[in-house]
Amino acid sequence: MFTKILIANRGENGRAADVYRLRAAARAAGCYTQPQRLRSQRMFTKILIANRGEIACRVIATAKKMGIATVAVYSDADAAARHVKLADEAVHIGAAPSRESYLQADRIIAAAKQTGAQAIHPGYGFLSENEAFARRCEEEGIAFIGPKAHSIAAMGDKIASKKLAGEAGVSTIPGYNDAIAGPDQAVEIARGIGYPVMIKASAGGGGKGLRVAFNDKEAHEGFASCQNEARNSFGDDRIFIEKFVQEPRHIEIQVLGDAHGNVIYLNERECSIQRRHQKVIEEAPSPFISDATRRAMGEQAVQLAKAVKYQSAGTVEFVVGKDQDFYFLEMNTRLQVEHPVTECITGLDLVELMIRVAAGEKLPLAQNDVKREGWAIECRINAEDPFRNFLPSTGRLVRFAPPEQTMFQAEPDKRYGVRVDTGVYQGGEIPMFYDSMIAKLIVHGKDRGDAIQKMRAALNGFVIRGISSNIPFQAALLAHPDFVSGNFNTGFIAEHYPHGFAAGDVQHDDPQFLVALAAYMHRRFRARASGISGQLAGHGVQVGEQFVVAVLGQAGQHQYHDVTVSDFESGSGASTVQVAARASASAAARTWAASACRASATARALPRRSSAARPRTRCCCASRTTARRSTPWCSRRAAPSCSSSCPTRRRQTCRASCSRPCRACWSMWRCSPGRRCRPASAWP
Repeated sequence: MFTKILIANRGENGRAADVYRLRAAARAAGCYTQPQRLRSQRMFTKILIANRGEIACRVIATAKKMGIATVAVYSDADAAARHVKLADEAVHIGAAPSRESYLQADRIIAAAKQTGAQAIHPGYGFLSENEAFARRCEEEGIAFIGPKAHSIAAMGDKIASKKLAGEAGVSTIPGYNDAIAGPDQAVEIARGIGYPVMIKASAGGGGKGLRVAFNDKEAHEGFASCQNEARNSFGDDRIFIEKFVQEPRHIEIQVLGDAHGNVIYLNERECSIQRRHQKVIEEAPSPFISDATRRAMGEQAVQLAKAVKYQSAGTVEFVVGKDQDFYFLEMNTRLQVEHPVTECITGLDLVELMIRVAAGEKLPLAQNDVKREGWAIECRINAEDPFRNFLPSTGRLVRFAPPEQTMFQAEPDKRYGVRVDTGVYQGGEIPMFYDSMIAKLIVHGKDRGDAIQKMRAALNGFVIRGISSNIPFQAALLAHPDFVSGNFNTGFIAEHYPHGFAAGDVQHDDPQFLVALAAYMHRRFRARASGISGQLAGHGVQVGEQFVVAVLGQAGQHQYHDVTVSDFESGSGASTVQVAARASASAAARTWAASACRASATARALPRRSSAARPRTRCCCASRTTARRSTPWCSRRAAPSCSSSCPTRRRQTCRASCSRPCRACWSMWRCSPGRRCRPASAWP
């Protein structure tokens, strides 16, 4: 029987926020308990997602599974976004720029009160690691689905976090962890530590406010540029210096804590494939570290999380040297972009665990219950052009066809397949105001080799039209021998692609297959064109079976292949493709030039015909000097050479310069007295 009760007769319009105030009053009066059988009554009934894109859709998926209503917020640019359509309610919060919408804490909290949301999930980015926002939510009686404000404050300052990590017994990189006054002091400190050193902004992140110096000059210049960048990006120009680990790997530990003092780690993620300090490919587990190193890193991550009384999901990042010596880098007090790879190998729904922890529940598992099954890889699909120095690409998604999915968000029990997390859809717009990532492609295999093969197949099956994407670049990385062997570090992309990315960097296992595929697709295109209405009877598009495929070699020269596409079935699309032996570029050019001259020279032996009576077939002449045609050759059999009597009497300047039509294709052209045949090197 209860010994003390608290009477709560009237609330303020029955808002869920009052429950938290009453609960606090009950605890203060000593009359509050949490029976196991009443847990389900304490779960949220409605949450607001203070984010956009794929992470908003990800949170909505788990909330629906748990029977929780969702509220989306959106800007002017996201009025028709996918997360707005998936949510139960949506509230407009401002203009397109994030500083006028998704970074407006007051508007987001007002939207939560307006809709009766009991909790806010911040996702990642925007306000997810904002100490003031987390504290404001607590003050307003709204649960923040993330760590407490004091934990965010402790880990948000990189200088303070390193000191705290050292006190907690976590390995830290040798360096100077106090704010540095100026560039001269920075040079002195760098000399004392020993080059190379890393100059970092205390409030930095995402690769901003970061420089590597190998001598005094670079340290002096790097400090000034790093300080300016940090001041402009974060409003905090404090700088510190630490030792730069050579051949480093970026490996992070996923931790999870609750309000009851329980903290566990969910293995590691390998995040070393980066471009300009931005992660490109993540995988779990790491192909580099041993079980002993994994255990040591996990235990230190748990020590740090307990030191700040961490609740919810978080990530402790380490830099690992070539001898598997590891040092604390920073702690991200939020859900990471790459969390799906951890969900795949552990079978856990991290978003669900975050919601349950925020509702006051205990973690449903201990450290010994954490699994590590299979191998998972994630590729970030960004709207950028890798062939133009990764220039951002915006516009309409004319076509968005991801590969077939066998794994889905919020369903971690489904294993060994393909999963796509996205916030876009076919026909939607990619705005210019936000991050370029439009999807995450995740695969789960039985081992690393199986996962790589599944990812390569999934990338090949991912179709995006209307905007550019980095899928070709991802495919090249997955096929690189050093990546396949696991021999890489954070400098992998800079080392292997120092001058950017080109189409030739994507090596196919069977180049002849690409030749056959090009000819087949051209045959399909011609077959489709032949069905265009309005063609004259008997003079329609001739498809043909003989084609020539030009391949640009690494040396910049063309290589030509004769390809025959026969037995074409219009219904199924099946066909037989035969690729002839490869010919050199110069030999092919001479061959086509000779055939062009033979085809054009037949004009001498033919009677003059008026243009009105001349049949107009679609087959074009072999000569590109035929002014009316753009195709470089004729697929018909070359006509015999003409006699020595040329009407124009200009055989000395050009043997093909007559005004008679060509027997091969009935194309006409006239030449000036000084016109000559094109040299063999000028032929395509």
